Amino acid sequence: MRRRERLVLALACVVSFVVVLDATIVSVALPDIRADLGYSPAALPWVVNAYTLAFAGFLLLGGRCCDVYGLRRSLSVGMALFTAAGLVCGLATSPAVLSAARAAQGLGAALSMPATLSVLTATFAEGPRRARVLGTWSAVGGIAATAGPVLGGVLTQWLGWRWVFLVNVPPAIGAAAVGLAVLAPHRRGSGGPGRLDVVGALLATSGLVAVVFAVMRSEVAGWASASVWAVLTVGVLLLGLFPVHQARWAADPLLPPGLLRLRSVRGANVVMFLVALGFVATLIVLSFHMQYVRGYTPLRAGCGFLPIGLGMMVGARTAGSLSLRLGPRRAVSAYCALGAVGLTALAASATAGAHGSYWWAVAVPGMLFGLGTAAAFTPITLAATAGVPPARGGVAAGLLNTVRQVGGAVGLAVLSTIASAVTGPHGDAGRTPTPHALADGYAAALAVAAGCVAGASAVALVAMPRSTHPMAVRAPTSGA
Repeated sequence: MRRRERLVLALACVVSFVVVLDATIVSVALPDIRADLGYSPAALPWVVNAYTLAFAGFLLLGGRCCDVYGLRRSLSVGMALFTAAGLVCGLATSPAVLSAARAAQGLGAALSMPATLSVLTATFAEGPRRARVLGTWSAVGGIAATAGPVLGGVLTQWLGWRWVFLVNVPPAIGAAAVGLAVLAPHRRGSGGPGRLDVVGALLATSGLVAVVFAVMRSEVAGWASASVWAVLTVGVLLLGLFPVHQARWAADPLLPPGLLRLRSVRGANVVMFLVALGFVATLIVLSFHMQYVRGYTPLRAGCGFLPIGLGMMVGARTAGSLSLRLGPRRAVSAYCALGAVGLTALAASATAGAHGSYWWAVAVPGMLFGLGTAAAFTPITLAATAGVPPARGGVAAGLLNTVRQVGGAVGLAVLSTIASAVTGPHGDAGRTPTPHALADGYAAALAVAAGCVAGASAVALVAMPRSTHPMAVRAPTSGA
């Protein structure tokens, strides 16, 4: 591998690491943030979802920015915004300031993250080298996802929760500097028409926020509330307008209709959504389970994620070669099945509360969950970028990351609501629920997560192609 290729890979991995880390590092710190800033229980998930929804809602716009303005400019501007917002998060003194800064961080991540995948697919041709490189990139994301709770526990207990936001500032600054030095300036006209579909991005983001807000609001107001249904209806209408706007009114749509005609792109994104529904929420639920049910300190809870991280590292590192050998369809199905087995075991053991052995209740099934889900991301990514023209590489990368983040946000909202609904009736007259009642709620949420990942295993066999070879993944012609 040449020096520039190594630098490109290192840059993509560092950006991916800090962006993914920022989504999970707060999980262990949430109880301390709630106590210090006065978040209500219903509003607390917005520390995560404000970031995730802004990230998801603007990823397609970020992908288009990569195509129009170039990878160098998109990545450096995104990392600058990400860094500045992280500083504000670390200094926040109220829930409103922290949630707003988290949304700004999500926007910065949305501008940066598509560039990481685009620069890899532009630098490494389809085949074994790209598979190995994407395996490394996926492994870094998996490591970051699990390193977040571990590092968050250490920082929260020893230095305070504010450092979970400040710790990402130095590497983000370094990534921006390396990007300016390594990536070539954008050649005018190489990304097609220089137009950005801001209206489309606002429709997608507003719709997502409204839907997730309605689901989370139902936890407090109940599904009989007119306000919940009003917000949900508005969100669905906005999301419904998005494809209409793309097809009829957008001069240069964020999501070109031809992109979804590729079977590999279409199938991979459906499977990614199902996997993401259970993945992000599981990390949050496990963090709460270890602290609220098992009574762990933030540091001990963070260390409790180490076996999951080990499973993710092994899965992501071995996924590239196995994906080429098995083909994306069988690889994703097998990996998701393994992840679903781990989640099912986590759900079954969660009902034991604090009495079950940590190793058999969390560590071993968590390792299976981490290995299966992290390994699945590599063949999904291979399929989602196969056969995509270079001029649309940023959009394809943005679409896949959008689906992943949307799935994570929706999954967190839905599983939090399910956990609360199961816990609520057993609480003590509206007071703090008992650990036993919380354990039942978390077990129900994990069971639903297991169903989502198992569903991804089944859908992969139907929706994904056998091969990522360009000729195998293109949409059939009218004469086929």
